[in-house]
Amino acid sequence: MKLVFIGPPGVGKGTYANAVREKYGIPHISTGDIFREEVKKGSELGLKVKEYLDKGLLVPDDLVIEVVKKRLQEEDCRKGFILDGFPRTVVQAVALEKFAPPDLVINFVAKPEVIIERVSGRRVCSVCGAIYHVKYMPPKVPGVCDKCGGPLIQRRDDKPEVVRERLKIFEEQFTPIIRFYSEKGRLVTIEANEQADVVIPRILEILKKYF
Repeated sequence: MKLVFIGPPGVGKGTYANAVREKYGIPHISTGDIFREEVKKGSELGLKVKEYLDKGLLVPDDLVIEVVKKRLQEEDCRKGFILDGFPRTVVQAVALEKFAPPDLVINFVAKPEVIIERVSGRRVCSVCGAIYHVKYMPPKVPGVCDKCGGPLIQRRDDKPEVVRERLKIFEEQFTPIIRFYSEKGRLVTIEANEQADVVIPRILEILKKYF
């Protein structure tokens, strides 16, 4: 079961991927996590990636492809995987076809106002990193972490105006990739306007039809 999850920031891909991982026992692979791990290990790949990240530059396609290819060769990927954050370009999508073509690409869509509400309501503890939501998962005391008593902050990336800009960038970046997989007949679109407890059964139902 080789899956690719596509969706704008705040649509819930990480939550959905974890649910599928638990159900089917396949790893959730986020390129951001791989980069952080390689950088932390100080591997040759990690040092190359760090150079770009430190300069605030996008990691080039060939390096991203090399990192993902290496990860997909690991033992835990033998039964399949869920890729999140890759491919980000058509060049990456074409490369993936050569070494691990996905069986299914799930494109999660939600209304911009739903995503903005979800993301802009997020609050993070500045001490321990615990995550809350002012509407869906509020702390017992507003602005204070339940776990450690630290102050809760709104990250810059979570502010409504920044979220709007990120959604615009996502659309520009991923429209060609969505078209690429649609033309191959492997794209399934799932509406994700509701909370995870409604969306996850929808995903599992679709996976049952294919696997």
